[in-house]
Amino acid sequence: MRETRLRFPPSPTGYLHIGGARTALYNWLYARQTGGKLILRIEDTDTGRSTEESIQGIIEGLEWLGIDYDEGPYFQTDFEQDHLAAARKLLEKGAAYKCFCSKEELEAKREAALAAKKPLGYDRTCRNLSPTEITEKEAAGIPSVLRFKVPERSGNLGYDDKILGRIESNYSEIDDFVIVRSNGKPLYLLCNVVDDIRDRITHIIRGQDHMTNTLKQVLLYEALEVPLPVFAHMPLTLDTKKAKISKRSHGEIVAVQFYRDSGFIPWAFNNFLALLGWSAGNDQEFYSKEELIKEFSLERINKSSAIFNYKKNDPKFFTDPKAIFINEHYLRTMDIAELGELVKNELKKEDLWHDGYDADKKDRYLQTVDLIRDRFHTLKDFTSLGRAYFADDFAIDEKPLAKNVLKFPELQKWLPELADRYEKLAEFSLEETERVARELSDELAIKPGIIINAMRTVVTGQLAGPSMFDILVTIGRERVVQRLRDVGKLFA
Repeated sequence: MRETRLRFPPSPTGYLHIGGARTALYNWLYARQTGGKLILRIEDTDTGRSTEESIQGIIEGLEWLGIDYDEGPYFQTDFEQDHLAAARKLLEKGAAYKCFCSKEELEAKREAALAAKKPLGYDRTCRNLSPTEITEKEAAGIPSVLRFKVPERSGNLGYDDKILGRIESNYSEIDDFVIVRSNGKPLYLLCNVVDDIRDRITHIIRGQDHMTNTLKQVLLYEALEVPLPVFAHMPLTLDTKKAKISKRSHGEIVAVQFYRDSGFIPWAFNNFLALLGWSAGNDQEFYSKEELIKEFSLERINKSSAIFNYKKNDPKFFTDPKAIFINEHYLRTMDIAELGELVKNELKKEDLWHDGYDADKKDRYLQTVDLIRDRFHTLKDFTSLGRAYFADDFAIDEKPLAKNVLKFPELQKWLPELADRYEKLAEFSLEETERVARELSDELAIKPGIIINAMRTVVTGQLAGPSMFDILVTIGRERVVQRLRDVGKLFA
């Protein structure tokens, strides 16, 4: 059996969006499952829109997702001579011909066909020009394109799609299509096939928006006398209004970098993308990398379009709630050392990391991450909602401030008194910190909740969180004592 070879060929005309990322992921999963190769090919023939920034963004997006490739990146423009050589071969064998019809003539033909309610395809005016006629037109300086000569056969042309089944169209419905422009530049239809042949691609997994080209490309494979690859056309990713997800229409909410910068865990986002149009036929929602590689199959890709249910105006679920749900699961269940490294990167971005976390306080650092992760949604929460665990300059939420602190002016005396008692404790432990807090509440004849809720607010800035006494021990005596003594500043 020949080696399985797949490719991900993005156009560098913008960032890597979730539709492209899902395509890359499915190709990567199939390549890894079959022990094959994945090639990254940048299809940069649209020189007017292709940018270095987009190329870098695509590569960075794949790196963040962990979708590694075995060859490339190759650049389509580097192989223009291959494309033109294939065009010459088609011309020489009579599978292509020069077309001298001008844009104006083609538009006039189109309008006439519309008026007569006839098919709008090219009428093949130049298909059977004699060598003499061609020479005369060239001598007159009339520019020409190169068109593929669709065989005049009865019946249907078709291929077997691994997702959609048999796809066919009558030969008479396929137009003689252009493969080289009048400026000598080859078109995508030809370039794509020539590159896939050169790269020995065996399987093409791509979106259904490419299906308009596939039958024409089947003809090119036949004319170049190369066996067809396996085609698998995935349904498109749509928004809630059933519009195709695109960079231009939806902005950053569909960019892979947006999720990286919003604190998503890379594999969690891959898990979400995999389920955006595929399932193993059961209710399983969470897959390790190894499980997903094992379970993935082209036949299980849904035939209907996937819906990206983003909620851009919801402050909590600013994107598809399913993406948040899966990210929360990984955040709360993954290996704590692995999560610690991801949180470390976020802390560094905010200048909250110090070398002590890597040395004498490593265990304490991981215990802190483990303590607070259960209420968080993304990695960014560790430096926002969890900032008080790593720094002293943290914000205090206005709601708990009003409810738990400012409502009780006496706390300006009570909390500093508690700080004094904590400072004198022989052991700053869960049991001792709770005992002292409750003793003070009894002496003051107040509910323990008044002291405990006030402590939570001034120590963490939050309304809710882990057990208060776990928090105290985690943050440490020195910081706790100082924050309790500083309560008066909140009343100023």
